[in-house]
Amino acid sequence: MQRLARAVATAGGVGYLPVAPGTAGSLLALPVLPWLAASHAQAPLATIAGVLVFIAVAVWAADRAQRAFGTHDDGRVVVDEVAGMLVTGLFLPATWLAAALGFFAFRLFDVWKPPPVGWLDRHVAGGVGVVADDLVAGVYAGALVRVLVELA
Repeated sequence: MQRLARAVATAGGVGYLPVAPGTAGSLLALPVLPWLAASHAQAPLATIAGVLVFIAVAVWAADRAQRAFGTHDDGRVVVDEVAGMLVTGLFLPATWLAAALGFFAFRLFDVWKPPPVGWLDRHVAGGVGVVADDLVAGVYAGALVRVLVELA
């Protein structure tokens, strides 16, 4: 089980990249965003349920992996970035432009950590703490891009 948790937490090993593993983890989800947005428009409850299942798996894997790595929110754990990007995708229209904007907005909020993102990162323990800040960053990114798209 530990090997599976590490594989999921590192997104199949992407988290072991020596440079910008969080950005690489976020990029993994980018090609899925237009499909996710289209799916959300057609079957919102099923799409949300699928994202929630992914989040649950991400929390489990992040919790197991961070205990194995011996640090909180270890840089090798990137499944949280994938989960945050999926949350971003729930807000977007099904276009590649919106997906690209969502990626950049997510990275901005994930690095900047405006409240409560930074607080969650520092104060919530376990896998929930590893994933929660990225979920809020995903909501912020998705909402921002949705507003920009609607205003354009």
